[in-house]
Amino acid sequence: MKHKMRFQEFNGDTRCLQLPFYTEGPVVDAAGHVYVTNLQGGQILRISKEGVADEWARSSCPNGQMIADNGDHLICDCVEASVKRFDQRGRFFSTEIAGWVAQYKITCPNDLVSDGAGGFFFTDSVRHTGAVIHVDHSGRAQLIAAQLDYPNGIVLDHTLHRLYIAESYQNRIVMIDLQQQERKVDVFCNLPQHPSLKETANLPDGLALDGYGNVWVAHYGMSCIWKIDPGGSYREKMDTGILLTSNVFLNDNQVVITGGQAEPGPGYVQLIQT
Repeated sequence: MKHKMRFQEFNGDTRCLQLPFYTEGPVVDAAGHVYVTNLQGGQILRISKEGVADEWARSSCPNGQMIADNGDHLICDCVEASVKRFDQRGRFFSTEIAGWVAQYKITCPNDLVSDGAGGFFFTDSVRHTGAVIHVDHSGRAQLIAAQLDYPNGIVLDHTLHRLYIAESYQNRIVMIDLQQQERKVDVFCNLPQHPSLKETANLPDGLALDGYGNVWVAHYGMSCIWKIDPGGSYREKMDTGILLTSNVFLNDNQVVITGGQAEPGPGYVQLIQT
């Protein structure tokens, strides 16, 4: 299925694509193709440089996405309560994890990040009792953190060995120092609250890390991206113009922002050349 809607140019280096469904999970492969997921559309989409979005693969409810070193895509599927692997052609390959980790039952995988050694960390989004789980290169799973209030976006600073997690319903970013034997969860940064004081008007979602160690936070209910320095201080706010801003991806050439006007749609993808 193709969505032949072209990017519209505005503000010089920013382009925006509207799609039928609210979008998540932005990544860019080595060839420069942009991929996004749309949960209720059941699709992983690949977007060409011309702004045409093709269905690349299907899953029940695809959310967070990462590209492994070998080019495979790992996808969190909320409905199937699993992390799935697809090959470079978009063909389903395997279920990486589902079921139980020790006494914890995986319920709603949301986002994931490579551990740099062939494995990955992922969040399981549950109110009050959510978790962060590590799966190593051999497939062995370990509970890293529990009792989190809807852990959502996740990113790893490989230099400082810090794992950052958006704890959505607490409206904050928490941090785990992976060098410490005791994997304690510390508050890294409390985010500004929406003037309405409604929980659902806050909800930090996806995270990204830039080359200076700054954490970029997609603030779902605030229609913006926050840039926070390694000390936990705010450095910049970017209003996205996307009512529900779900996620942000960074590389040396571009910023990709996803979200939508509502759920289930319409959705938007912003591509900003840097």
